[in-house]
Amino acid sequence: MSKTVDDLTQGETGIIKNYTSKGEIAKRLKEMGVVSGTSIELKGKAPLGYPIEVRIQGFNLALRKDEAQAIELE
Repeated sequence: MSKTVDDLTQGETGIIKNYTSKGEIAKRLKEMGVVSGTSIELKGKAPLGYPIEVRIQGFNLALRKDEAQAIELE
């Protein structure tokens, strides 16, 4: 199983390999700059674990659990 954004620890970075979601979620991720080869950093998680805050292409983004688990890293 591939490592996902959900597996990162605070401050850790990864390179986006792919995302496994389809339909509206995939379209939304692509529109937000989640594309292959892009660096992504986990900034923090809410007290219950979600949403999570990531930094991608110079801006911070909040992701839901299913979105974070769909983004595979190299």
